Amino acid sequence: MYYLTFSSNRPIFHAKINSMIGGFLKGLSSYGTAIQLTFRYGLWLYYLVPALISILLGGGIGYGIWSVSDDLAGWMMGLWPFEWGKAWVDNVAQVFGGLAVGALGFVIFRNLVLALAGPFMSLLSEKVERKLSGQPAAPFSVSGFVSDLIRGLRIALRLIVRELFFTVVFLLLGLFPLFSPFAVVFIFVTQAYYAGFGNLDFTLERHFRVRDSIRFVRRNRGLAIGNGTVYLLLLFSVVGFLVALPLATVAGCAALRPLLEKEG
Repeated sequence: MYYLTFSSNRPIFHAKINSMIGGFLKGLSSYGTAIQLTFRYGLWLYYLVPALISILLGGGIGYGIWSVSDDLAGWMMGLWPFEWGKAWVDNVAQVFGGLAVGALGFVIFRNLVLALAGPFMSLLSEKVERKLSGQPAAPFSVSGFVSDLIRGLRIALRLIVRELFFTVVFLLLGLFPLFSPFAVVFIFVTQAYYAGFGNLDFTLERHFRVRDSIRFVRRNRGLAIGNGTVYLLLLFSVVGFLVALPLATVAGCAALRPLLEKEG
């Protein structure tokens, strides 16, 4: 009976895996389309606001990380009351303290940029979608701008709480040598998924309510992870973090358009 159940579910499992892989590759390749669309439609003006926000927030949070990491490591070392193993504990505390503060600071930085630049990215996504569909540009609306800001804050709050939870769990697992290599991978995939979620929502917000957007992204996890993977790699680069968010927004819009047409 168990064999039959497993066998009957195998095609569904394979279909989900293939769908995730296909979505992941589509999320990666859509950045090439995003660069083409940016040059074609002259979208560089939309890159200025998130670049400025990224510089200001990055400098402030970077200074905070540098100040707090040593204090956290010292606090962790003080928790070990024994002399034996103290050198090992000190090394672990130094590494873990730096990683923990750096990872948490990176999550906060990324989601704050997402929330503050969100309304401008919504305008960018709408412009791209209308260009691709041939529809005329919509007039600017203050109420729509405020609505996008509120929705962006709501989504960012949801994402940051969940992402911080899973990041902390995987960081704690990383304290055990057996799980350390896997913890790094899990942390990156988790951050890529939630980063891609936020980038895709700039387009989804015009088509779905928040709850329906969540369901849609869950059905297209591969696309979210693919979009978020390139986005994170750009953030880690020297200059790429200045254009990461608007480029990811355009890439997400280009990748979502056929899926949204299919969903009707």
